[in-house]
Amino acid sequence: MRIKTLTTLVLVLLATLLLSACGDQQTQDQPQVAANLGKGSPAPNFTLLDMQGNNVSLADLKGKVVILNFWATWCPPCREEMPSMEMLHRKFKDQGLVMLAVNVEKDGKSLVDAFLKRTPYSFPILLDVDAEVQNMYKVFRFPETYIIDRNGNIVEKVIGAIDWTSPKAVQLINFLLNG
Repeated sequence: MRIKTLTTLVLVLLATLLLSACGDQQTQDQPQVAANLGKGSPAPNFTLLDMQGNNVSLADLKGKVVILNFWATWCPPCREEMPSMEMLHRKFKDQGLVMLAVNVEKDGKSLVDAFLKRTPYSFPILLDVDAEVQNMYKVFRFPETYIIDRNGNIVEKVIGAIDWTSPKAVQLINFLLNG
């Protein structure tokens, strides 16, 4: 019995070592998963296409406050919070707020096109068809939102839909924009 337990332990240890060795061989093209996405940590950079086919990189938005919202057209709470996102976007866009709605669906382009025909929004919608950024930010529930300050650091993570025009949300955005 003791030899069987020892053999099992050695096999588990070897498998762990092999798996960790394989994990270190990432190429430049593979997305890097952030080890810590807590408050105060730098937001991982990414580049995604918007609905017009333009590249949008988080790094290019340094100096602005960014609301990074992950959503899907099939998600009722995602759709419910979008009107308040639009109002917040319109209120603060000229003061340095950037609202980015990252659609996580495989057929995002066609689904979002149809969605925007019914309910148009003016903030940028990005397409994460391969779930690279979704995985990088460890997003598994929708909607999920990161608020990023002017220095590119995560200030807040919100899981679930909220009213982006609530006094608490507006106060936070106002503070981040104006100090």
